Amino acid sequence: MELSLSIPALLFPAISLTMLAYNARYLVIATLIRNLHGQYEENSSETIRLQVEKLSKRLTLIKNMQAVAIFSFLLAVTTMLLIYIEQSFIANIVFGLSLIALMISLILSFIEVQISTKALSIQLQNIEKKEK
Repeated sequence: MELSLSIPALLFPAISLTMLAYNARYLVIATLIRNLHGQYEENSSETIRLQVEKLSKRLTLIKNMQAVAIFSFLLAVTTMLLIYIEQSFIANIVFGLSLIALMISLILSFIEVQISTKALSIQLQNIEKKEK
């Protein structure tokens, strides 16, 4: 398959939207941590400690998701440069690496969502205990 400039350019909007979503997650988690920190200062609850632990894992994952997505973006730009200077063999390899990096970022995003779900279940368990 012949790689043209327009093919790696297709990744630009996808990666940009992915980065916006990752940044939104980061901001929400940062706000949650600040709120939970205040609550933990008032009452050292095990539930709050567990939630902060999960949020910390999520922050690490989001940082890695962002780093890999940015790397994918840089590889896509490099691919375009290689196509421009007519280095098609290397461009194909770099573009493949860009796609792999984007897939890794999405896998990390999937893992982060799973951790988020576990954190919510901790909160729900706490509510259920109080109702009983």
